[in-house]
Amino acid sequence: MKAVWRVADVRAAEAGLMATLPPGTLMKRAAAGLARRCALLLADRGGVYGARVLLLVGTGDNGGDALYAGALLARRGVAVSALLLAPGRAHGEGVAALRAAGGRLVDRPPATIDLVLDGIVGIGGAGGLRETAEQLAASLVRHCGRDGARATVVAVDVPSGVAVDTGHVPLTASGRPSAVPADVTVAFGALKPALVVGPAAALAGQVELVDIGLEPWLRGSPALRVTEWSDVVDWWPRLGPAAEKYRRGVVGVATGSATYPGAGVLSVGGALAGPTGMIRYAGGARAEVLHQHPSVIATGRVADAGRVQAWVCGSGLGTGEEAASELRAVLSAPVPVVLDADALTLLVDGSLADRLRNRDAPIVITPHDREFTRLCGEEPGADRVSAALRLAAWMNATVLLKGDRTVIGTPDGRAYVNPTGTPTLATGGTGDVLAGLLGSLLAAGLAPERAAATAAYLHGLAGREAARSGPVSAPDVAAALRPVLAPLVD
Repeated sequence: MKAVWRVADVRAAEAGLMATLPPGTLMKRAAAGLARRCALLLADRGGVYGARVLLLVGTGDNGGDALYAGALLARRGVAVSALLLAPGRAHGEGVAALRAAGGRLVDRPPATIDLVLDGIVGIGGAGGLRETAEQLAASLVRHCGRDGARATVVAVDVPSGVAVDTGHVPLTASGRPSAVPADVTVAFGALKPALVVGPAAALAGQVELVDIGLEPWLRGSPALRVTEWSDVVDWWPRLGPAAEKYRRGVVGVATGSATYPGAGVLSVGGALAGPTGMIRYAGGARAEVLHQHPSVIATGRVADAGRVQAWVCGSGLGTGEEAASELRAVLSAPVPVVLDADALTLLVDGSLADRLRNRDAPIVITPHDREFTRLCGEEPGADRVSAALRLAAWMNATVLLKGDRTVIGTPDGRAYVNPTGTPTLATGGTGDVLAGLLGSLLAAGLAPERAAATAAYLHGLAGREAARSGPVSAPDVAAALRPVLAPLVD
């Protein structure tokens, strides 16, 4: 997993490292990595020599990084212009280095720009862009390079204007993000939350981490961790010679109803793609489930389903007394449970609070933002990681807060973010597929946070795979899970 660090932790690590180095060394390390990435981008756009680069330079070290990187590019024959947003407060040594290398200062962007380096605001910024910077950022879309294509924007460490510790992006009066959208972000030493979570992550573009020697100086616990494919490979249950259907795990699925049979079909489809050896379905959609999935053992009630190692409950269940009775039966079972959709609605009035408090087995809940709001009485807000962690602590449950960058929070304060999400999954029924897959992973023995992180990661990949063929529906996502999971199957 990739670790993601808060600003205070990064600042402390930088201070510790800089105390061991000659002055300016850390900035020059960062600038060298930044210049190297810019040169590679320029090479793809017709070559480094003769390219035109504009530096947007603010008042802090972020601007200094941009100026030193610009000096390195100028020495390679790049025509580098620097626009200082506060000329009297720019990094003096950086300005001198740029001029000595042949770069120049300008008071307006040149007509032709191949690449823009956004060094306006770094990790010390807050509250979005100031008006001048905001207008300048909005004007960048009108500038093109030698090849006629829009200028490539590279953010220095983080896109200017984003809230670094939360990933929140303030909006302008006209509703636009008050931040500079980047095609590439070159991050120094450590990933920051804004690069992986919240609306800011979409503005960061492709993120490249440059090693400046910071890692040994980072102390304490990361703000969150990013799931990687290697984690999924390590966690996925492997089949041995003694494997058989019961040892692989049995997952119970209490979803769907006569009114919403599709929810049962889709959640079972997600469960069947997982690593367990048997599915026991209990609910009012058993005829439809058996028609679509004949290998499933189907009954009408949770009480009649038989023994399972985990339950999935809620999708399409309804919110009447019969549905509440089924949820109570699921919560009475001494096994991990996934609660989704209607099951979450049934928790809102607090009548099942004792069932939740008295459980020893893990609970995973999978709310989207509106369900989160009903449970908490307030929206997730600007800090989705903190919101997920608050709900996890309050409910003593692992929370999978769905979204483009799904956040997973645990009761003991650990947080994870999924990098594979896609807006194509914002369609009815895809959450049912996710819940089924998650339940299968729990039944196979994965710890709740690993099951949640794995399910979200693979579900996101399935959404991307399904989108390759056109508009995406939930059955497409369920079907796409199989090719996505194929490399994991022995």
